[in-house]
Amino acid sequence: MIEQKNINELVLKQGSWLEPNVDDAPIISSRVRLARNLDDYHFPGWASRDQSRAVWKQSYDTFSILNSKYYNWKISDISKTERDVLFERHLISQDLANNKNDCGVFVSPDESISIMINEEDHIRIQSLHAGLNLKQAWNEANDIDDKLEENMKYAYSSSLGYLTSCPSNVGTGLRASVMLHLPGLVLLEEMDSVVNGISKIGLTVRGMWGEGTEAVSNMFQISNQITLGKNELKIIDHLEQIVLEIKDHELNARKRLISEKENIVKDHVSRSYGILKNAYIIASSESLNLLSTLRLGLDLGLVEGFSKQELDKLFISTQPAHLQKLEGSELDPDERDVLRAEMLRLFLKNAKLK
Repeated sequence: MIEQKNINELVLKQGSWLEPNVDDAPIISSRVRLARNLDDYHFPGWASRDQSRAVWKQSYDTFSILNSKYYNWKISDISKTERDVLFERHLISQDLANNKNDCGVFVSPDESISIMINEEDHIRIQSLHAGLNLKQAWNEANDIDDKLEENMKYAYSSSLGYLTSCPSNVGTGLRASVMLHLPGLVLLEEMDSVVNGISKIGLTVRGMWGEGTEAVSNMFQISNQITLGKNELKIIDHLEQIVLEIKDHELNARKRLISEKENIVKDHVSRSYGILKNAYIIASSESLNLLSTLRLGLDLGLVEGFSKQELDKLFISTQPAHLQKLEGSELDPDERDVLRAEMLRLFLKNAKLK
């Protein structure tokens, strides 16, 4: 069943990947994405307008008969700000947000599932969950994939596996990733060695919003690079093992920071707290970095008065599109910076350093 949802309502709640009571520092969320294409049409980059329209119609008709509830937005029917809201909530990619030709997304009410249509591939199934939950994400994505394959003919090779627009996705079409908050490794200048080590074992590191984005606010996505010739569960098990090792390294880095550089860490947290609590103008990039430091302070017991889930929600709600939707009007960058600072001051009204 497909339902039209007002995006204004979407910004008032948090997605399931920021669920309450999930405390697995420094792990934020787990994501599994499956790339699929339909056998009867050219891949999106080469498809004609008629073919893209046919893919969209077939996808819409298929979702209409599935025994699940989905919200749906066609990109050409929503504003740029609304497209950016979906991107900021990790429901669509930047590429899809910039594309208006017969493409869109289907989203489950709790936002744990999103299926992009006519992005780089005809279909991209995403399952997103809080904490380290790769197997749950895989099971959900795989279940949806099976249901779609019952009604749609995929492009598949008996020797290669699922065929995709990007050669690196050929095979399983699986991209699994985990988002981590790693300020300890960054502050100790050890993140470069971690990235280099990861790249040697078939994994890659991306920024907070995925491929092509920078690692702002000490948020990193660790994901697999190779899908050809590998079993899905082995890919997930390998990634999970490495993520747990990185988690241990980060927690160890934080202990060393407190034992060896306690005053520097306290100063770092206190300055971020002071700016966020008192600023009247603050840009998006600056607020993300300061909130990252505040999150570290919360984990280390240096600040109190709010929960980690409330703080994590601010990473999304202070982004440009969310600010405008919450305000109910289009804002220029200067107006957003003022509103963002006001929101942060209000959030920290009852917070204090310990």
